[in-house]
Amino acid sequence: MVDTMALLRAFIRTARMVKNTSRLAAGLPADDEVLLDAPDERLAPALVAAARGEYDIAAKLLASTREAAEWENRDRYARRLAVFARTRDEWLQTWQSESPHDPDALLVKAELAVRRWWESPARAELLREVGPLIGAAAEGDPRDPVPWRIALDHARGTNAGHTEFEKLWTEAVRRSPHHYGCHVAALKYLSAAWYGSHRECFDFAERAAQDALPGSLVQALPVRAAFAYLTEGGRAVIPRERLDEAADLAIAVSAAYAPADPWPAEVRNLLTYVLIRLERWQDALDQLRLIGPYATSFPWDRVSDDPLGQFLELRDGVRLEVASIIPLHPRSERGGRARSGDH
Repeated sequence: MVDTMALLRAFIRTARMVKNTSRLAAGLPADDEVLLDAPDERLAPALVAAARGEYDIAAKLLASTREAAEWENRDRYARRLAVFARTRDEWLQTWQSESPHDPDALLVKAELAVRRWWESPARAELLREVGPLIGAAAEGDPRDPVPWRIALDHARGTNAGHTEFEKLWTEAVRRSPHHYGCHVAALKYLSAAWYGSHRECFDFAERAAQDALPGSLVQALPVRAAFAYLTEGGRAVIPRERLDEAADLAIAVSAAYAPADPWPAEVRNLLTYVLIRLERWQDALDQLRLIGPYATSFPWDRVSDDPLGQFLELRDGVRLEVASIIPLHPRSERGGRARSGDH
C-alpha cells in the first residue's frame, strides 16, 4: 500500500523548492561571474607580467611586503607566484640569474621547490635536498616568518620528528606570533593524517584562536580542525558541539569582513564546506552570499577534480535545501497566515 503521508511530504518538499529556490538566488552572483582563485589588485599585474616573462612587478610587490612587514600578504603572494611558476617559470629563472641573492626571489624559489616535489613518491628524499634553499630564503631577511612557514611544511614532508618541528615552530612564532600561514602549517603537522591526532589538532587550534588578535584569521583555525576531522575520519570521536563551536567562531570571523572581500575568501569557502557537512543549510547560504564571486580551489579540490564546478554545484544544492524548509505559506506579521490580499 502506498504511504500517503510519505508522498505528501515529498510533494510539499518539491513544491517548496519550486517556489523558493529562485528567490534564494538573491545576493548570489551568476555562475559565469564566479572566479576561481582570483588574484587581488596588487597580485594581478605581477601575474600578467610574469606571463610575459617579466619579473619586475613581482619583485617590486614582494619587496614592498618585506619592507612594510606585511607578512600575511607576503606569504599569500609568494604562494601564488610559486604556483604560477610551476608551469611558467621563465620569469623566475631570469630573476634568479640577474639577482641570485634577492631575498624575494629566494623565497619564491624555496616555495616552488617544495611544491614541485610534494606529490612525488620519493617526496621525503627529494625534499631533503631543498633544505639549503629554505635556509637561504630565511637568511635573506631574518625578520621574515614566511621562510619558516615553508620550513614547517618541509618538515612535514620530510617526516621530521616533533622535537625538530618544535624548534622550527619556535623560530616562526618568534618572528610573527600570530602569523596565519605558520599556524596552518602547524595544524597540518598535528593532524591525524600526519603526525598528531584529531584531539591534538583541535586543542592546538582552539588555543591559537583564543590567543589571536581581533579580526585575525587565526581565530578561524578551529574550523580547519573541523574540516580535517570531517574529511580524514579516524577512530577519535569529536563531539558535534565542538564542531558547531568551531563553525560559529569562523562565522563570527567572517562577519568582521566585508561581503565579497577576497582576503577571507578561502576561510569562507572552507567554512561553507564544514557547514554543508553539518547540514547547517541557512548558515551555508549566508556564507555563499558573503563569498560572492570569490571561489577558492581549497577546499573544493579535496573532493573534486573540478573545484569551480563543485563549488557551483554545491551552491545550487544549498539553495535547494534551504528552499525545502521554507514554509509554503509564511505567516504574516500579524501572526496569521498571509492571504492573497495581504501586501
